[in-house]
Amino acid sequence: MHDDAQPAAAPLRSPMRWVPTLYFVQGLQFFVVMLMAGLMFKNMGVANDQIARWTGLLGVAWAIKPLWSPFLELARSKKLIVVATQYLGALGLGAMAVALQLPVWFGAAIGVLFLIAYASATHDIACDGLYMASLDNKRQAQYAGWQGAFFNCARFLMLGGVLKLAGYLEGTMGVFNAWTTVFAMLAVLVVVAASYNAYALPGSLNTEHSDLTAAGIWRTLREVIIDFFRKPGIWLAVLFIVLFRFAEGQVQTIGPLFLLEARDKGGLGLTTSQVADTYGLVGTIAFLVGSVLGGYFTSWLGLKRAMPVLIVAMAVPNMVFYYLSTALPADTLHISAAIAIEMGGYGFGFVGMILYIMQAVAPGRFQTAHYALGSGVMQLGFILSKTISGDIQLAMGYQSFFLWTIGCGVPALVLLFFVKIPGAQPDADKAQAQPSADGGEPKAVAH
Repeated sequence: MHDDAQPAAAPLRSPMRWVPTLYFVQGLQFFVVMLMAGLMFKNMGVANDQIARWTGLLGVAWAIKPLWSPFLELARSKKLIVVATQYLGALGLGAMAVALQLPVWFGAAIGVLFLIAYASATHDIACDGLYMASLDNKRQAQYAGWQGAFFNCARFLMLGGVLKLAGYLEGTMGVFNAWTTVFAMLAVLVVVAASYNAYALPGSLNTEHSDLTAAGIWRTLREVIIDFFRKPGIWLAVLFIVLFRFAEGQVQTIGPLFLLEARDKGGLGLTTSQVADTYGLVGTIAFLVGSVLGGYFTSWLGLKRAMPVLIVAMAVPNMVFYYLSTALPADTLHISAAIAIEMGGYGFGFVGMILYIMQAVAPGRFQTAHYALGSGVMQLGFILSKTISGDIQLAMGYQSFFLWTIGCGVPALVLLFFVKIPGAQPDADKAQAQPSADGGEPKAVAH
């Protein structure tokens, strides 16, 4: 990996001048596509199956990004890629504001979201590469927590701030004009952040000649992929990863839509502003707390002994939403308490999958690359279940659907008896994870 940093200048430029804005923009672009778009479409009258199918396909960008990530090494300036993709993301956000005013607004919006998704996924690669190239191992660990913190600040802003603003504007100017205004404001915000990052990020905006070649990178990538699928027990591990996320992808897609759904259609009938309060504030805090506790719990027991509990914790959201779909409470305090339990269980349990990929799948000749591939498989499992969730929910209704998702968690628990999981207790620093919600996925401290 090439070093973008200028060694003589590095001590003069504190990472706190650029890490917060770098990872805030990373989170903002991700959550626009994977969270905000679905809620927006729901308020615009789009059916659940269409929302789940298209937002699921958009998530493919983050699943397959390991396939083109090595080729970004051909551009020696990672800073150039970061800034360019941030401006491209801002252009996409501005285009969304225009797309929502067109007669064919839904098709246009999906097309623009694909642009934002692939720009964001490419930004993620260059963003993490710049971070690792600019900091030594000690400072990478020192500022890793700030990565997750500001990534999740974007989640809080999007759900707790922007979504609430959208809810207010919907009541004054209509749904389409409200979201047009929101996307125009987000475009301006990202332009400002990108302009600041062009100044503050370490490295140069000028590309230099790289000694790498596309042919050489392709040979290495092919070798990495072949070696990955030759690992002993890898196909069983892949099945376990997919099944681990099978229930999660469904409930995390339909759950927020259920909150917005009218009560006469089986939902809770919350307003956009109320969803912002429950998910943006209560849900985000509960997710962060649950993730931290899950990391300490796994560090204490070791992954092998902790995994059954972590899988059961992943079923908590399914059980909470089944309860809400049967009780249909109207009290927002009651609903907020349920969402806190749901997101806390989600954050607690998801730590298990990050550590499983780190400790059981990634080790070997190409540990970093195989961790990226394992994460891609994990995202594909999420996308698979997300994409089909809308069709299943419309066929079953909300109550039967959430009961179905509880059953979807059983195969992963059964498969646990057959997959190989390291029995040694992980190091404390490896066991901790900074949550980010990749679609909610935690952002691991160890890269």
